[in-house]
Amino acid sequence: MNLACLTHAYPRWEGDVAGAFIERLVLALTARGHGVHVVAPADAGKGGKELRHQVPVTRVRYAPARRETLAYRGTMVAAVRSPAGLLFAASLIQRQARVVARLCREEQLELVHAHWWIPGGVSAWLARRPYVVTLHGTDVALLEGSLPARLLARRVLRGAAVVTAVSSYLAERAARTAGLDLGSIVVQPMPADTRAFGRTSRGGAGVATVGRLTPQKRIPLLLEAMALLRAGDRSLPLTVVGDGPERAALERRAADLGIADQTRFLGELPPAHIPDVIGDADVFAFPAQGEGLGLAAAEALLLGIPVVATRDGGGVTDIVPSNGAGRLVAPDARELAQAIVELARDPERRRLAAEGGAALRRRVEPAAVAERFEAVYLQALQRAGPRHA
Repeated sequence: MNLACLTHAYPRWEGDVAGAFIERLVLALTARGHGVHVVAPADAGKGGKELRHQVPVTRVRYAPARRETLAYRGTMVAAVRSPAGLLFAASLIQRQARVVARLCREEQLELVHAHWWIPGGVSAWLARRPYVVTLHGTDVALLEGSLPARLLARRVLRGAAVVTAVSSYLAERAARTAGLDLGSIVVQPMPADTRAFGRTSRGGAGVATVGRLTPQKRIPLLLEAMALLRAGDRSLPLTVVGDGPERAALERRAADLGIADQTRFLGELPPAHIPDVIGDADVFAFPAQGEGLGLAAAEALLLGIPVVATRDGGGVTDIVPSNGAGRLVAPDARELAQAIVELARDPERRRLAAEGGAALRRRVEPAAVAERFEAVYLQALQRAGPRHA
């Protein structure tokens, strides 16, 4: 099968985290004998064709070099609120559509897999080729906040041969806001780096959390829980991996709560270093709300670390069990603290976490995910008609 992978995030160099999970899927598909041509935006003038890990990648130019900053920075939604940003986004969508249509003709590509319904899904829709759309999270949030986005998304998603989502939480939100049949949405997370997260935690290193330090991650809730543990003579060290606009305020909050001496803020680390930093944690805490999936929690479970998350955490509830290897609690500092203590003190929880991690590994291992998407692609081609099957 020959495919186009259409995405606004794809690694630009070794160690680049932008779209690394998509590249894992692409490489696993090529290992299964499929041909994949990746189409992604240029970055600050760096466009054109390249061969990355023997996969052809076309980076689409869409604006003057200094204005090609829509992708790879996590600022696309904010950028399109300006007239210039909206103009360049429209240029990106149109030019990607033309590139995809041309590649489908020249390379006899049978199907387009668009990641995020916008901009990739819109480009696939305009290219008028059979396509699959995968929803990742930010694109679903956009649906809920904008009527024009909903009207456009309904055309794009209803035009797709198959729609997939990385969690049941996102599938439910998308079905509700875009008027889709929930039963028709395929729920399948993206592949994880199972090789990097291949060790099993020994425990003893306290509590860890990983994520961008934004209000959505609710790290203040975790700090309050750690302060309650200290006040009850059940103190545990806390390691916070990640950076973001909330970091300075969080460091001040830790000092105000009297837990600065037991809290390490390590900042953003290369992905390859994270398993070593958190790998022997007793508990992984994930108090975020409304996550599309919760990859950090999944990676912790792969390491055999018991995970506590919140019931309103969104897609993370697909990953974290409500008992045994993990705990789902209300977004309340006392409940969070109690769950941390129970998970940290019970050796049986660690054994169950190792078992849960092994089961999750089978679900998110790149080869397994590629096999499942292969079935999705065949289903899409069948729906597209005999000419494409």
